[in-house]
Order: sequence, then C-alpha cells, then structure tokens
Amino acid sequence: MAEPPVVPVFCTGVSAQVRRQRAKELGLGRHDNAVRYLGQDFGRLAEECRRSGTLFRDPSFPPAAASLGFRELGPGSSKTRGVQWKRPTELCPRPQFIVDGATRTDICQGALGDCWLLAAIASLTLNETLLHRVVPHGQSFQQGYAGIFHFQIWQFGEWLDVVVDDFLPTKDGKLLFVHSAEGSEFWSALLEKAYAKVNGCYEALSGGSTSEGFEDFTGGVTEWFDLRRPPADLYHIILKALERGSLLGCSIDITSAFDMEAVTFKKLVKGHAYSVTGAKQIPYRGQALELIRMRNPWGEVEWTGAWSDGSAEWHAVEPALRQQLMVKMEDGEFWMSFRDFLREFTRLEICNLTPDALQSRKFRKWNTRLYDGTWRRGSTAGGCRNYPATFWINPQFKIQLEEVDDDRDEDGGREPGCSFLLALMQKHRRRERRYGKDMETIGFAVYERFPRCPQYVGRSGVHLKREFFLANASRARSEQFINLREVSTRFRLPPGEYIVVPSTFEPNKEGDFVLRVFSEKRAGTEEMDDKIQATLPDEKVLGESEIDENFKQLFRQLAGPDLEISVTELQTILNRIIAKHKDLRTKGFSTESCRSMVNLMDKDGNGKLGLVEFNVLWNRIRNYLSIFRKFDLDKSGSISAYELRLALEAAGYRLSKKLHELLITRYAEPDLALDFDSFVCCLVRLETMFRFFQAMDVDKDGVVTFDLLQWLQLTMFA
Repeated sequence: MAEPPVVPVFCTGVSAQVRRQRAKELGLGRHDNAVRYLGQDFGRLAEECRRSGTLFRDPSFPPAAASLGFRELGPGSSKTRGVQWKRPTELCPRPQFIVDGATRTDICQGALGDCWLLAAIASLTLNETLLHRVVPHGQSFQQGYAGIFHFQIWQFGEWLDVVVDDFLPTKDGKLLFVHSAEGSEFWSALLEKAYAKVNGCYEALSGGSTSEGFEDFTGGVTEWFDLRRPPADLYHIILKALERGSLLGCSIDITSAFDMEAVTFKKLVKGHAYSVTGAKQIPYRGQALELIRMRNPWGEVEWTGAWSDGSAEWHAVEPALRQQLMVKMEDGEFWMSFRDFLREFTRLEICNLTPDALQSRKFRKWNTRLYDGTWRRGSTAGGCRNYPATFWINPQFKIQLEEVDDDRDEDGGREPGCSFLLALMQKHRRRERRYGKDMETIGFAVYERFPRCPQYVGRSGVHLKREFFLANASRARSEQFINLREVSTRFRLPPGEYIVVPSTFEPNKEGDFVLRVFSEKRAGTEEMDDKIQATLPDEKVLGESEIDENFKQLFRQLAGPDLEISVTELQTILNRIIAKHKDLRTKGFSTESCRSMVNLMDKDGNGKLGLVEFNVLWNRIRNYLSIFRKFDLDKSGSISAYELRLALEAAGYRLSKKLHELLITRYAEPDLALDFDSFVCCLVRLETMFRFFQAMDVDKDGVVTFDLLQWLQLTMFA
C-alpha cells in the first residue's frame, strides 16, 4: 500500500493543538527531546552559518529596541538612549563562553531588576549536572563559532531548546545587563538573553520570584517557608535541601514601594533576591552554632553584622575550619548566623528536583501528572469559593487516593494517609506584560467527592454542578490565593476520591494554567469534563396534509406567491414576532443568522424554506423560547453565559468545557449575556450539527468519514 502523501498544512489553531498533543504523548518536550522554540533548529542553523561564512542574526529576537522592552526600556525611553547591540568579539579580544567552569562570580546584575533570575542562575552553578542541562556542553567563541548559541529552559511542563544570536545590549562599551565580574565570560549574559526571548523582551524579566527561575532551570517544584513562622526543623530542612541539590533563595519583604531595594543598617537589601549557597554547623565557644551562607547577585553590598567577612566572631573559630569556610567565598557572598537569618529575612524558597519532603529520611519515587487548562470569561473563569454562583464552572480535576504512605514512623505515628503535592502555575504572564497584563491572584480548593450524591454515582468524569459546592465544604485548599506564577501546597489526606478546583480569585479573569499533581503512591487522576452527547427530541416531520390549517394559512401570508420563505422573508418574520415579546432582550435576527437557519433547515438545497421545513423551524423556536425563559432567572430578557451550560443541558446537550468556551466566544455579548436571537442561533446550529453527525455515523462508532464535497457543504454552508 502506498504511503499517504505528506501534505503541507497551514494549521488552524485546533489542528495545531491536536498535533502538538500527539507529539507530547510520543515524548516531545522531555529534556532529551526538547521542543525547538519557534521551530528553530540550533544544529541546522549553525551549520548553515558556517557553510555560508556568515554569523547568525536571529530574526525572531533581533538586536532592536523591541527586544529590550515596552515601557521603561521601550523604544525612545531615556534608559535605552545610546544602547548599542554588540557581539562579544567586539567587546574584548578573546571572549570566552565559560572559563574554568561556571561560578557565581559569572553572574553580576546590570541595569535590569531581575535579581530573582540571577539568584536562580547563581544557585544553578552549585550543581554542575543541573547547570549543563540548561547550558549545553561544547559551545565556544573559538571552535566552530557562528554567532549562535542555545540553552534549554523548562516552560510549563516541557523543555524548550532556545536559540539566540550573540548580539548583546551595551552602553558606553559595557554590557547593559548581566555580566561576569571578570568581563570576558559570556555564558550568563547569553542565558539571560535566551530567557528574555522566551518571555518576549528583557523588560518582562523585571521583578519576580526566585522560584520561577529555579523551576525553569530544573522542572522541579517549589515550596515556600514564612520565616516569621518557621518550622522547628528548618535548619535541618535547609541542610537536606543543599545535600540533595535543591535550589534555595530568600528575600526580605517590603511594606511599600519606598522599601524596594532599600539597604538596611547592616547592608541587607529589601525586596531583593538572595541565593542560599551553603550551610554549616560549627563549634563556637563550647556550643554548636548554625551558620548559613548567602550571595547577593549584585556581586557587592554584603551583610556587615556578625559572621560577615572579617568580623570579630571568626577569631574564635579554629584556623583550619575558618580557612575551609572562607576559601570558596565569592564576591557578594557572606556568612551569617541562622538566628540572624531568621530575624532579618522573611521568605525562603526551596525548589526540590523531586517533591520529596525535606523532613523525610529517604528519596521516594513520585508519580507525576500534568494537566493544561484555561480560564475563560463566561465559561470556565468562575473565581474562588467567595463566588458560589460561578465557582462551579471552573475546571475540575479528580484525584483517586488509594494507597497510604510508607514509613509511618517518620510522621510520628499519625493516622494512615496519602501524601500528595499540588502545584498550580499560570502561563505566559510575563510575555503578556507588554499588553498591560500581569500575574493573576490564583489558588485552589480540594473537595471530597461524597458517595451520597446520587446524580454522580457511576459517572466518574462528570463536571460537578453548583449544588454540590453549595452543599459541601472544601476538605483542603492552597495556603493562600496570591499573585505569583505558581501556588503549591503539600497535603496528606485519607484514602478517597477528591476534586481539585483551580481558580483565579475573582471571576472573569482569563488565563492559561498548568496543574501538576505529585503523589507519593499511585493515584488515579483525570480531568472532570462532560462527555459530548445529545438527547435530541424525536424529529417528527409532518407531511403537508398533517400540518394544522391555521399554520398553513399563516405560512401562505408570510411566504407570498411562491410559497417559499427566503432569508430576507425569514428575517422579517422572526423580527416581527420577537418585537411583540417585550420581555426579551434582542438586537433582532441578523441576515447572517437567518441565512444560517435557512441553510441548516433547507433539505432540498434551494436556499428557501417550504411549508414543512418552516414548520420544523417554527416548532424548534417555540421550544427554545420556553427553555430561554426558564433560565432567564432575573427576568432581564437575556440569560447569563454562566447559565448557558445548564440551559443546554435542559435542551438535551452535554458538552465539554472546550465547546462551552467556543460557544460563549461565538454567541455571548461583551457583558456575558446571551440575547434570545443568539440563543436560538446557537441551539439551531447545535441540533442540526448533531443530527447531521448522527445521520452520517451509520455504524454508531462515534466516527464519520466525509468526502470533499460533503465536507465543503457542511463547513461552507452551515
């Protein structure tokens, strides 16, 4: 059998999503099979440049003003005046990619407020294996140099291979942003550029949480510790985290904008991200003293209190130990006592490469599931539990916990339970900053799916309705709703079936998200979404002789001499009728809507409705009117987009959330209301499309085959 031809497809959004999902199922997006960001193949592009004798210039992230930013770093701004893009070969005689391994002095902050990112990069240098997952080996300004470099960055569940040219923004002959202390090493500046490319521009990196960088360089999961209420064994947790290669960062919260980057009396910077680079318990004056080592990405401005460089406390430490602790110190790095650390800092972030609890004595193999989801106005963006009328429309995910944890001795003999960690991450918010968007306030609630709800028995994947959430309190929830990229919380619950509802704090806040579920033991997970189906009324098509004489007379008056109703005649008829119903909100049926109805009802293909066809349409509209009035709860003459799902169920349809999103986009008004005419058009199209599919699905296997003519008839005239 001949192979089917490979057809060049200019993909629609839907077909592209389907192809991408299939590729992910085959392993695309794993670190060993990273997605080529924007389709750019590093090996092919580098070889083309070497063959042609030219240096790579990236058309997708050019050395131009738009790549710098949109506001403070936007075109024509004072901060970008005089900026020139130069290659490292123009900045020093012998540029190097990495010299003697990557170290923390390679990362000094420039004129960009991305200390959070640089703290993450600095922590990365402590683990060579992790570093070279992000910064691939074999890159150089000498051997095979073509002006092109690449890095691997984790984004929302998949690894991307990101290509950049080596044009870097400079001012007065010096790098504008991150740079090495020594000046001739460029891996960190190029990594910052790759990260800026993924997020749209350099300015998009200003301000953030170190955990973002941690996770994007490891694919790990971050947990937060409030240092005003630290767990009793926090120092042990930090030691264990460093031992396991976890990445750690900390900061001092600010109380107002005036505090941002304010320097304290002892030279700590508020609202600034530090990396934790070490910890050591030492003997000091007859007692065990806990020390912690920090680094400021500025490469300068160090703590001047106890245990700072050259402080008197070091004189009481045995010389060999003192030498051992000080020998690996880098510029901007300092020691302080753990007690001072707890007093001075307010937040600690630890990114674990696996979700193992740091209090635990052993590694465990965790089961991981990742779900992509969306919040859309009117269909899936219901807000938090404070909004009971709409909370139920949020995406829902089921977790089936069956096996209890091992090693109950580690948790103090508590009741048997199942450990799992939920991490909710909102996507692409930095990239959308240039459009005035920023992080939404997000969180999640966890409900136990009680067996006493008879309407859900035996229907495991059914999306739970409002009544369930009104009758049941949440069993657990995220520690807080917060405007960070990710919210994560560890839970331990008895075996059972639980529903996770991720949401923004307020309704109607749109966004895309990733929900990661890490379970210590095997746990069944699935997205709760109604199976697409329709229970259609028997389509009783009356013969002309069976139609009521009064209706025939009405039809003759409406149709005119040709006894056929055209598009314009249908529009006139419907709008006259609807005008008599003062309780209905409507703009009137448009010509396009009426054309759709004629096309969908027209059995003989003449573009008009005869008596029988008009009778079918008339009866449908009467039925739709009764459903519409039932769900017009506030008697406003319209129904809320949030009630459309229930109205469609009353009409016999169960649809997936993706279909509800499409229907709201197509038929709802900007205020998320559906007028009567839009509601009718929606139902006419749904019913006709279901009937068309059912007629074509001869063997009832849920699959139909179209020839080209059938496909064009369906899509061009529906």
